[in-house]
Amino acid sequence: MFQTTRRRLAIWYTTVTAVLLLLFATAVFFYVRTTLVERIDDTLKHVVEIVNRSLVIQSVSINKGRYQVNVEGSFRDNAEAVEDDHIDLEWFNPQGQLLWSTFVDPPDIPLKTNKKAETVHLGSDRTFRQVTQRINRDRYVLGYLRVSHPWFEVTKPIRQLSFDLALGTLVTIIAVGAIGWLLSGLAIEPIRDSYNSLKQFTADASHELRNPIAIIQTNVQMALAYPEADPHLQQRQLRVVERLTQRLGNLVNDLLFLARSDSGMLQVHNEPVPLDALLIEVIEEQRTTAEQKGVFLSLRIKEPEAKLSEKSEEIFTLQGDWDQLARLFTNLISNALEHSFKADKIDSSSNLTSVEVELQHLKRDRLSQLQIMIKDTGKGVPTADLPHLFDRFYRVDPSRSHQGSSGSGLGLAIAQAIVKNHYGQITVDSVLEKGTTFTVTLPKI
Repeated sequence: MFQTTRRRLAIWYTTVTAVLLLLFATAVFFYVRTTLVERIDDTLKHVVEIVNRSLVIQSVSINKGRYQVNVEGSFRDNAEAVEDDHIDLEWFNPQGQLLWSTFVDPPDIPLKTNKKAETVHLGSDRTFRQVTQRINRDRYVLGYLRVSHPWFEVTKPIRQLSFDLALGTLVTIIAVGAIGWLLSGLAIEPIRDSYNSLKQFTADASHELRNPIAIIQTNVQMALAYPEADPHLQQRQLRVVERLTQRLGNLVNDLLFLARSDSGMLQVHNEPVPLDALLIEVIEEQRTTAEQKGVFLSLRIKEPEAKLSEKSEEIFTLQGDWDQLARLFTNLISNALEHSFKADKIDSSSNLTSVEVELQHLKRDRLSQLQIMIKDTGKGVPTADLPHLFDRFYRVDPSRSHQGSSGSGLGLAIAQAIVKNHYGQITVDSVLEKGTTFTVTLPKI
């Protein structure tokens, strides 16, 4: 599918470029040809003016007219003068008879006085560009001067230009075809990645939904098959169904949240949020879970070293969405608790397992920022897995997908989306067997 699309894009790139190049080459061809013809016509007209000024005109008797041109006196040296410029001259009397010519073998071309410039073809090898000028003196026609220029002075550069344009156009089209294939590949790559991500996301979502639905269906079928079963057994089945429906509801809500975030439809209700108070509230909510796991959960608020112009109660206040920020830190803290060592797995010589949340105010490039660090003493994350931690449904240990873990693999992806919606950054550092640290930096806007 993607190869076909890439091929079509490359063909369209090449076709459009080829059409534009052909139009450009055609315009250049006709422009150069017209310019050459105009230059030759200007040269011929200039020769006519020079010859006209150099004519030797004599007065004659009234019976033969008042004036006539002395042909020998006017053209005795012109044959040698015009030979170097490939220009030939012909002089005709008022009756149209040829009297003098620089041609060795004058061509049999009828005299036409109604056109000033024309192209005359005498065969495949003899073509001329001619200008015919009638010479007058006091309303008397003295004769006709025809100036001829060989047409190969136009055809020779035009042929060379045509060859150069054709060759250049062909080479350019081939190059554009190759570049178009490369660019179409680059353009298709993000689409391919998005498509593969969508396939993976769909497969993961289907996998997450399949098991709860199957268990719910099994419990419902058993309840229907044995309507007179022990009420305590039916109560257990209903509690299982309730837990699974809650899990499915949470999964659907998470998917909707990410979908709205991806489409830009997620609205952030900005209001002043005291981040210290929010973290205290989130930690109190997670306190019971931490005690059950034997994890020491603490909050450390670092007062700024430099004195700030802000009031003390506003130092840790930023503009944001309380609900989204609460969800952000709930996900991060619950994730840290989930992956912390059990208390009975800590050696007696080791420190107690703990999750520490640290809040501090930073001043970077004259911008006020709040930095929150969530540190745990868990087993850590391998370096190869760090770039994928924020991928949806990603788990470092796939074997724990449905064993002892209630999460769906969307918590960190949601956390990253919330941080981006607040124009912040989230990073992660980890050392195996020592722990993991998530760092969230939020601007005070």
